[in-house]
Amino acid sequence: MASDRAPEAPPPLSGADLDPDAIERHKDAAARTAAELVQDGMRVGLGTGSTVAYLLSALGERAPQLRAARCVATSPATAAVARELGLTVEELDEVGELDIAIDGADQVDPDGWLIKGGGGAHTREKIVAACARRFVVIVSAEKEVARLGPPVPVEVLRFGARQTLAALGDAQPRDVAASPDGNLIADYLGPVADPRALAERLSAAPGVVEHGLFAPELVSEIFVAGAEQVWRRTGGKSDE
Repeated sequence: MASDRAPEAPPPLSGADLDPDAIERHKDAAARTAAELVQDGMRVGLGTGSTVAYLLSALGERAPQLRAARCVATSPATAAVARELGLTVEELDEVGELDIAIDGADQVDPDGWLIKGGGGAHTREKIVAACARRFVVIVSAEKEVARLGPPVPVEVLRFGARQTLAALGDAQPRDVAASPDGNLIADYLGPVADPRALAERLSAAPGVVEHGLFAPELVSEIFVAGAEQVWRRTGGKSDE
């Protein structure tokens, strides 16, 4: 089924399947649906994470037909795999505005808010999403939630990190994680009752580089793969 003809999504949580093998099949289905959108000559943003691994595989199968595509990776791991699969990877400042970016998410709420950053690359992922005319999110159905909840990943400068985390309140650094740019990755563990208000508070804290709350207006569409098919949800971002 072509991605642009994917049916509109059912209510959140429908079709969710917690069987690990089924979840992996759903990730693959969502990724392959989105991969159909990528055409030769496009400037393509590539996200980071387990669902994006399936996207890379799908694009790698078409690498000979995507020789003129220029990809931007949000992490060194994604860049390395993409190059191994025969895709051209360049720096964002060399490529400029992107035609499309595709990435996964840790949580998706009914209003289209996302939590991202399980892999610690959410700052780069947000920059790439903002630079793309079309930002497509790919998830398996269990990532849909009735309400966002912690943790919310936060990238923090190492200078004064203890003070920054204290100012945030209920936040804890990860044991060994660092962002692709060497900053500290922490998790905000407090409530997420109002995502926009929390996003503003996290952004305003000195020392915070970026947080993992992605507003609906960053997202063009969300492909949600469940037991029966891949559903399409419309986001708030215009490609004009």
